[in-house]
Amino acid sequence: MHEGQIQDVAHRVREARAVTVLTGAGISAPSGVPTYRGPGGLWKNRRAEDLATPGAFAADPAGIWEWYDWRRQQLAACQPNRGHAVLARWSHRIERFALITQNVDGLHERADTANVIRFHGSIWEMRCCTPCDDRSDAWWDETVPFPELPVRCPSCGDLARPGVVWFGEPIDPRVLEHSLAATYCDLFLTIGTSALVHPAAGLVGEAKARGAFTVELNLEETPASPWVDLPIRGSADALLAAIEEA
Repeated sequence: MHEGQIQDVAHRVREARAVTVLTGAGISAPSGVPTYRGPGGLWKNRRAEDLATPGAFAADPAGIWEWYDWRRQQLAACQPNRGHAVLARWSHRIERFALITQNVDGLHERADTANVIRFHGSIWEMRCCTPCDDRSDAWWDETVPFPELPVRCPSCGDLARPGVVWFGEPIDPRVLEHSLAATYCDLFLTIGTSALVHPAAGLVGEAKARGAFTVELNLEETPASPWVDLPIRGSADALLAAIEEA
């Protein structure tokens, strides 16, 4: 299984003082997390790209919350896989480690990963739509299922929304700042991501421009594959387990 490449990455992980990892849907797929895209990503014959938008929520908050409640129930039944576990171990072992995830499923946190940067937020966070004075920041809520939909802010009674970045919304400037700072590293791994969704897809290029050695672990070729230093094909969990063993 790409023995020489695995040994190369293992050596770089051992020697690096600063490692940054970017993860996408491919790291969670072995845990049974359904993807947004493709037939498995359809919900009542509607695409996630049409549901996860401010306009869709404004037009039908109860319907959109029904979808998010269904998705939260699916995610609650999933467990971190061996890929999550390897990254969690690295996060406590490597001197400077950052994990930037595009996923909103919370599996990295459940695996006890340190220094997780949630690029697109989390499905387990809530925000008041107003926002009211008492709930100006996001709060954590793992209720599954919700007893009543749409969900409302417990402080003011106005609508609440998931604390995720919807299509058409900007990335939180603080999150973007922390993510860009993390591209100053010795080793940058992009794992299980399509390299299609920007600005997250540009982070590996930033890291390479700043001198990092760049590695891609993915089942299929992506737009980033031709120019990263080392692309390796395979399942994220299997490749990470092999690297850790090496």
